[in-house]
Amino acid sequence: MKKTSAGGAYEMETNFSIDLNESELVVYDSTISRLLWILSMVVVSITFFLGVLGNGLVIWVAGFRMAHTVTTTYYLNLALADFSFTATLPFLLVQMAMKEKWPFGWFLCKLVHIVVDVNLFGSVFLIAVIALDRCICVLHPVWAQNHRTVSLARKVIVGPWIFALILTLPIFIFLTTVRIPGGDVYCTFNFGRWAKTDEERLNAAITFETTRGIIRFIIGFSMPMSIVAICYGLIVVKIHRRTLVNSSRPLRVLTAVVATFFICWFPFQLVALLGTIWFKEAVFSGPNKILAMFVNPTSSLAYFNSCLNPMLYVFMGQDFRERLIHSLPSSLERALSEDSGQTSDTDTNSAFPPADTEMKAI
Repeated sequence: MKKTSAGGAYEMETNFSIDLNESELVVYDSTISRLLWILSMVVVSITFFLGVLGNGLVIWVAGFRMAHTVTTTYYLNLALADFSFTATLPFLLVQMAMKEKWPFGWFLCKLVHIVVDVNLFGSVFLIAVIALDRCICVLHPVWAQNHRTVSLARKVIVGPWIFALILTLPIFIFLTTVRIPGGDVYCTFNFGRWAKTDEERLNAAITFETTRGIIRFIIGFSMPMSIVAICYGLIVVKIHRRTLVNSSRPLRVLTAVVATFFICWFPFQLVALLGTIWFKEAVFSGPNKILAMFVNPTSSLAYFNSCLNPMLYVFMGQDFRERLIHSLPSSLERALSEDSGQTSDTDTNSAFPPADTEMKAI
C-alpha cells in the first residue's frame, strides 16, 4: 500500500481507504511543520485539562447542585458534549504524536471517533440552539414567558443529538483499522468491502470524500454559524432599539461569542474544504504540503473551542471579577441560575420583562 497522504488516501492493489479527517494531508519533513506539530500537541493537551475540568465543573453544578431550568438544561447538554469530546483527546494526542498511526485497536478506532464526531457536532448544534433560545426570549418575550418551559427544552434538545448521530453514520459503516505492509496501523475509512475493483474503490472514495466534506462544511459549520450570527445580530438590534440596561456588556459578550466560534472553527473548516476540493488531485499527485502544514494547528484550534464554551457561556454571564471573589461552585450556580424573569415549569412570573432579564443573563 502506498500512503499518498496521512489524511488523504491509501492506495492498495486490493483495497482503497482514506483517513478519518478528509483534509489531513500531514507532512513532517520541515522545521516549520514539526514546530506546528509540537505546538498543536501542546494546545490539545491544554484543551484536555481545561475542557475536562471546566466542563466537569459545569456538569456537577448544573446537574447536581441546581434545580433544572431551561437555561441549565441547555448548559448541561453543552457541557456534556464538550466534556465527552475533551475526554477523548488523549487518544487523538497519541495518534498525533505517532504521526497518525493508531495503536489502540479496531474497537477504540470506531468508539473514540464516534464519540468525537457526535460530541463535536452536538456541541456546535447546541450553541446554535442556545442562540435561538436567547433570540426568542428577546424578540418574543410574551411567548417565552408563557411557553418556554423545561419540558419543551428537553424535547428540543433531543434534535441536535439525533442530527449529530445521523452525521456520524459514515464512521459506523466505513471506519476501521488498516495495517500497511510495513506493519503500521492506521484508523481510516476503508472501502475494500464495498467495491470489487481498484478503480471502483477509488471512485467510491473520491465520491464519498467529496460528499462528506461538503456536507460537513455546510451542515457542521456554515448553518450553525449563520444561525448564531443572525440570532445575535437580531439581539443587538433589539438592544439598540430598546436601550436595555447595561447594554454595553451584552454587546461585548455577544461579540466574543460569535468571534470566538468563528475564529476557532473557520480555519479548520477552510482547510477541510480545500482538502476536499483537492482530494482527487492529492490521490494522484501527492499532498499539497502547504495545506498539510496547517492541518494539525487548525484541528487543535477547533478542539480548543470545547474548553472555551464554559467561559463564554457561563463565566462571562455576569460580572466576572465579582464572581472570582466567591467560591467557584457558588459562582457557577449563580451564573447558570434562571434569573427572576426566566421561565420554567414552575415559575412563569417575573419582576422584569423576559427580554431585559435575558440580556442581563447573557
